[in-house]
Amino acid sequence: MGKALYRHYRPKSFSEVIGQEPITDTLTKALKSGRISHAYLLTGPKGVGKTSVARILAHEVNNLPYKGEAIHLDIIEIDAASNRRIDEIRDIREKVHIAPTSAKYKVYIIDEVHMLTKEAFNALLKTLEEPPQHCIFILATTEVHKLPETIISRTQRFNFKPVEKDKATDHLKSIAKKEKIDIELPAIELLAEHGDGSFRDSISMLDQLSSSSQTVTEKNVRELLGLPPDDGLRQLIKHVSSGDTKGALTLLGELRSDGASAALVAARLSKKIRADILAGTYYSWAAGLLKDLLDVSSAKQPFEFLEIVILDAAHQNAGTQLPLANMPVQLEAEPIEAADNQPIDAPRLNNGFSLDLWPGVISQVKTRAASLYTALRLAKPRIAGTVLTLEFQFPLHKNKVNESRHIRLICDIIEELSGAKVKVHCELAKKPASPTSKVSTASKVQPAGGSGELTAISNIFGNAELLES
Repeated sequence: MGKALYRHYRPKSFSEVIGQEPITDTLTKALKSGRISHAYLLTGPKGVGKTSVARILAHEVNNLPYKGEAIHLDIIEIDAASNRRIDEIRDIREKVHIAPTSAKYKVYIIDEVHMLTKEAFNALLKTLEEPPQHCIFILATTEVHKLPETIISRTQRFNFKPVEKDKATDHLKSIAKKEKIDIELPAIELLAEHGDGSFRDSISMLDQLSSSSQTVTEKNVRELLGLPPDDGLRQLIKHVSSGDTKGALTLLGELRSDGASAALVAARLSKKIRADILAGTYYSWAAGLLKDLLDVSSAKQPFEFLEIVILDAAHQNAGTQLPLANMPVQLEAEPIEAADNQPIDAPRLNNGFSLDLWPGVISQVKTRAASLYTALRLAKPRIAGTVLTLEFQFPLHKNKVNESRHIRLICDIIEELSGAKVKVHCELAKKPASPTSKVSTASKVQPAGGSGELTAISNIFGNAELLES
């Protein structure tokens, strides 16, 4: 079985580490001067060289050759993701005082150290506070924010950064040449970009493509990764900007048929919108869409969720609200009496607000107060005079919207959109009375004195009547 390319080209010395020169230079100088710490913390994204540097450092402090194969007996690697309990750390504490077998230092490399339990961290802390002279700890993590400050403060910390695209491209070109992989430059650049600063990911993808007997093209890379074409993303942005919902939905269907991944469409669309904004293009809808795109990868049905997100943004630009089946915004209104006592067909206030603008109000609320948006989108609005009445099916939603700060926000948004000053009134929808022949008057739910379940139900749906059993 052949060795994976990323393992074959794993750096064996500090000089071979690419893109982390500030770290490798500092460590090299420290080793030459004999300034060796008892604990190091290597942090940064995946695939940028943290584990490789840890292994190189472990061999360098002991003046041992590093070939990337067998690990020395005095260099102990621990994967905290699968050895996260306190028992494993206690085992280290018991053995840490045992002298090295042949090396100068016994080195413990703990990868993904953020996965340790609280009890394990406490046990590790005691060891870091009073370490033996012959022991060195090298901790590596992709999520340093999960480490206790007491651990971080007892280490020398080195922050690894994502590898720059140009350096990643040059490295991939070098590997492709050595491995005699026939691949076009645009394809290599796309691999480097998709690696997102991770050498390991980019090299693994190059390895996967190397089995092809033909020249590897950019199209081959896109098909392998499920990447959408750039011109398709530009066209999608145009559809959203112009409110062309049909065009947006058709294009998404084509991307799906071509094998594009919903998560990658969302990620690359976000990058392109961000690049446009940095270049000076203004999208009024960008903030809301970028926020929604973050949830695409974790959705149970990613492509369906992506379609809803895109359609919602396009509908807002078209001046309408996306009519989701399970969250309707009903725009019915009661007729207003005109001066001649004839009903006015268009539900509009004298100073400019119309129910036509209600979707815009909903959109603004979603941006400014997400918790209010959840309840407000279920309201049924109607206008009479200068009063905007919001009708709700459940007390929970009515009470949420009826908070003074929320009423004030709704009024402010309406005034911003139309110049109209309105009064907002919230009410519950009237429900038809149940036939008295089927209920017992003694079975009415009383929230204050009933059981816990009945009280909870009443808090959501209001007082109810129970059928006799």
